[in-house]
Amino acid sequence: MFDLISIGDSVIDTFVPLTEAALVTVKGEIMLGLQYGCKIPVGDSVSLVAGNAANNAVGASRLKLKTAIYVNIGSDDRGDKIKSKLKEEGVDARYVTLNENLPTNHHIVLDFKGERTILVHHQPWKYSLPDLDRTKWIYFTSLAPTFVESNIVNQLINYLEFSSARLLYNPGTFQIKMGVKKHPRLLSLTELFIVNVEEAKHILGYAAGEAIPIKKLLLLLGNLGPKMVIITNGKDGSYGFDGENCYNIGIFPANLVEMTGAGDAYATGVLAALFHGDNLAEAMRWGAANGASVVEQIGPQSGLLTYHKMQERLKEYSRIVARKI
Repeated sequence: MFDLISIGDSVIDTFVPLTEAALVTVKGEIMLGLQYGCKIPVGDSVSLVAGNAANNAVGASRLKLKTAIYVNIGSDDRGDKIKSKLKEEGVDARYVTLNENLPTNHHIVLDFKGERTILVHHQPWKYSLPDLDRTKWIYFTSLAPTFVESNIVNQLINYLEFSSARLLYNPGTFQIKMGVKKHPRLLSLTELFIVNVEEAKHILGYAAGEAIPIKKLLLLLGNLGPKMVIITNGKDGSYGFDGENCYNIGIFPANLVEMTGAGDAYATGVLAALFHGDNLAEAMRWGAANGASVVEQIGPQSGLLTYHKMQERLKEYSRIVARKI
């Protein structure tokens, strides 16, 4: 039996630090500006294993969870690199699905002033949930747009119903775009639902710039079925609802290098704390600590905390706690 099976996508990210760029505001949106038609100087690039599900699986394994993963890869060097990294981190790769006729996902991450802009391309994976062993937790996250052509959501619902596994649902861009409310049974089986504040507004039908109290967003998402809800809000920290009380916690101190994977690290820390028996308020501390550690290094996995390092970080910043709101 596993402690966790992570379901989603993995990718090779190539990180490109920009040294000559600008931030330009167009119609209220901040744009990354590069001189058109010119050669743009950049720093040294590096290619690393990434992707929401892989980030979660690696992070959970470091936090003492017996972890497996279901992802799709291609029959190429990038796919081999993903499998090797998973095995190196102690993640069971038996559910990694090899696609002979497609290359592995590859994204370009443009890093400028600590924030990342990601150039993405999703392969048209044909998702089908394998015959999974029993697990205590499922982490369900970002998939390619072709997930709508599959039966993976119903397959997951069936698995959750017969196995009684607890679900952390952290939907990706395309799941949110297609509409998470289209699957009410999945939401009712969700132990913890995690999104950022803009995603929460989109799911609930509010405009991106509309000022909605976070507490209201938490309660409305809770009304959709999940037992617990967390909304992350960048530098303002995160907000949680455990079915009775709402909480807020700030961010842990960090020397910002690059932001990729901070959200995945946060969600992974929260899940690990719940697995180890903590309540949501304490779990939010684990999430904040893990997220802060990740942004101090390039890539989404290098800074993921081990269980021992997590305890050290929580003790060091014992005054940072989740407070009722």
